[in-house]
Amino acid sequence: MTVLDLAARGIGDVDGEGSAQVRLDPRMKINGAKVFAIYGKGGIGKSTTSSNLSVAFSKLGKRVLQIGCDPKHDSTFTLTKKLIPTVIDALEQANFHPEELRPEDFVFEGYNGVMCVEAGGPPAGTGCGGYVVGQTVKLLKEHHLLEDTDVVVFDVLGDVVCGGFAAPMQHAERALIVTANDFDSIFATNRIVAAIKAKAKDYEVRLGGIIANRSDGTDEIDRFGEAVGVGRVAHFPSLDVIRRSRLKKSTLFEMEPSPELDRVLEEYLRLAASLLAGGPHYDATPMKERQLFDFLGFD
Repeated sequence: MTVLDLAARGIGDVDGEGSAQVRLDPRMKINGAKVFAIYGKGGIGKSTTSSNLSVAFSKLGKRVLQIGCDPKHDSTFTLTKKLIPTVIDALEQANFHPEELRPEDFVFEGYNGVMCVEAGGPPAGTGCGGYVVGQTVKLLKEHHLLEDTDVVVFDVLGDVVCGGFAAPMQHAERALIVTANDFDSIFATNRIVAAIKAKAKDYEVRLGGIIANRSDGTDEIDRFGEAVGVGRVAHFPSLDVIRRSRLKKSTLFEMEPSPELDRVLEEYLRLAASLLAGGPHYDATPMKERQLFDFLGFD
């Protein structure tokens, strides 16, 4: 029986007009911590951005929890120096009896005290990522792990903005989009803007802005942002030290200092401080895809 079948019988609360996702159970709401969800095109550097942003929050004295929401479960490896077991792995080990799990089965400490969780995902072609996110938050609440947390960062799979992977938006107060200064990245960004706008009708999440990544220039990002009504809140250029940090399984904050790296770290700390202070939020209006196709075209 599908969610829509359940809703038709009055057994569930469908999340928003036309949605096949069940509305967030109020008991699963994350209270107390500031919650951010990071989205963007696949391969754009969301995990690098999320992990270094998490460290920046921790450098500002905050207790941080990063939740990777990708079946590849590689969001946190620069923090922990390994691929940690996922929530799904832990549940399988316990024959899906969550009451048998201990925090150390699925929560691991990373660099500078950042706590790390990899939600994982169902086997390819089966299940729903939203279920996995829900189970992860449920476990964290049941073990009271969110009570000692100041900041939660969700690092979310690619630009898949179906109900399942839009689930972190049900918890977040700000959703940020990582993009590069190119056609495909901005095309994906427009879709994510639409997803955030849809979720904002029923939840507290708001679009927190665009993070330009792996791009020396930002002209197309800025032109798009002006057209739809969203600002660029940070800029991380394409630097070889970022590639090397991934190979070393390290965050940028652990790399050998240099003037160019210092500027990047300052930008992360500035962004973290801005988000903690409330940061901007935008009520952007995404373009129709054919309109965007023409907008991004060149003579």
